[in-house]
Formats: sequence, structure tokens, C-alpha cells
Amino acid sequence: MLGFCVVAPMGDAVAKLIGQSIPLGQLLLLRFAVQAVVLVPLVWLGARAWRMSGRVLRLTFLRTVLHILGIGAMFTALQYLPLADAVAIAFVMPFIMLLLGKYVLGEEVGARRLIACAVGFVGTLMVVQPSFAAVGWPALWPVVVAVNFSVFMLVTRQIAKQTDPVGLQMVSGGIAVAILAPVMLLGERMGWTPLEMVSPDGREWALLLAIGVLGSAAHLLMTWSLRYAPSATLAPMQYLEIPVATLIGWLVFSDLPNRLATAGICVTIAAGLYIVVREGRLARAKAAEPIAAEPHPAEI
Repeated sequence: MLGFCVVAPMGDAVAKLIGQSIPLGQLLLLRFAVQAVVLVPLVWLGARAWRMSGRVLRLTFLRTVLHILGIGAMFTALQYLPLADAVAIAFVMPFIMLLLGKYVLGEEVGARRLIACAVGFVGTLMVVQPSFAAVGWPALWPVVVAVNFSVFMLVTRQIAKQTDPVGLQMVSGGIAVAILAPVMLLGERMGWTPLEMVSPDGREWALLLAIGVLGSAAHLLMTWSLRYAPSATLAPMQYLEIPVATLIGWLVFSDLPNRLATAGICVTIAAGLYIVVREGRLARAKAAEPIAAEPHPAEI
């Protein structure tokens, strides 16, 4: 997860660099094509498992669609927002996941965690406000990313222990190309600007390759982490992505959050870490109880 927190913002920075010259659809198609091509030899040489049962394949298809939409929303956000602001706003995701657990999965969520959820959302609004004042509605694209990846993470947890991470990412890359290629052809015929194809120059091809390699490595690291460690252990580490993104944004784009956004980032991190610590304590207390009753449906 620490590797993910370093590699993912690097990929976002490259996407921000190239997003003005390469249409979104082509950017996504080449990003996933590189993922599939890079991982095929790793699966073959390592004799890794990649075949899936019907249920896992269906969930992988859903995960891939969510992945396409989430990355597309993030790449769009980066065209309007500084890197650190976009990443920080997207960190409303833990609060969304908490609410999904309560209202979709029927999990018990106490008052203190709901209050922390509200506080964290206020922190996110503090980051959104200056960005919204500067660019308008596009400042909300990272919120779309957060909602999307909240569901993406839930699906990933369902299949992480039943699949090889490298095989999962290879199959996902192939599915994404199969989805995006006909969409690009349709967009080209219809004249939709975000789905048009252009001819990249040498520098742009290098950046496109970098996006694919960095994106594949980042999500491979995340999938590995979910397979080998509990989410309560991993969640606090994810917040390191914000200072890493801030550092990269400063080094590459000379961007730094203003005072209000910085305060909002601190509030968001504090609220998110409180939720993580609280859930960890409750999980340990629950594990220590002698259980004889039937499990709640959400736990099955």
C-alpha cells in the first residue's frame, strides 16, 4: 500500500501533463492496452493463474467498468485542478464507504463514526471551495472518483483472495480494451471530441507508456495489499497519498494548496484516521467475543 501511495500520484501527474494534447478516450484505451501487454508475459513466464469462475469473471467485468469510469473521471479532474487538490477531494471515499456499509450492506455504524464522517466531509468541502471558485463544477469530478472507487474497492475485496493479482490485472486490461475499442470507433464516427484519435509524437508515446506502466504497477500493489493484509491495517497508509501528491504537484507543476485547502486536507485526514482507528478497535473487540449466534447477513 505504501508503494501504491507513491506510484499512483506519479501516474496522475503524467496524465495531467499529457491530458491537454491526447483525447480522454485514447488516453484510457492506451493506458489499459499497455496494462494488458505488459502483464501477459509476466503471467505466462510465471505460470500464474488467470482463468476465473463465472462469478469472479462477472465481478471482474464490473470492476473493470468501474475502473474505466473512475480513471476517466480522475483524468478529467486533473485537467482543471492541482494534483494535490484532486487527490485530497477524492479522499471523501472512506466516508462514502462507511455510509455504503451502513445503508447498503446493513453494517452497524455508531454515532461517533457518523460524526467523524460529517467532519471529514466538511474538510473535503474546505478543499473543494477554492477549487470550485476557480473552475466551477469541474471541481466536483474528484467526488465522482470517490463514489466510483468506493464501489470498486468493495468489489475488489470480494475477489482479491480468489484471484492472482497479476492475472486479475491482465484480464482486466483485456476486458477494458474490448470495451473501449468499439466505443472509440463509434465516437470517431460520431465526431465526439473526447473519443477522437490523434497521432502522438515521440514524447507523448513515452508519456502514454509511462501512464500504463505506472497505473498497472499501482493497482497491482493495491490488489496485493488487499490480499495479504486487512483493510483496517491498510487504510491509514492510504492517506500518505495526499502529501506525496502535494510534493509531486509542487515539483512538477509548482502547485501548492492554499491555506483553506491545506486546513481542509488536515481535517479530512484526521477524520478519516479516526474512523480507521475506531473500526480497528471494534473489529478487535468483536473478534475477542465468544460467538455462538448466527452471523449478520452483511458479514457472510
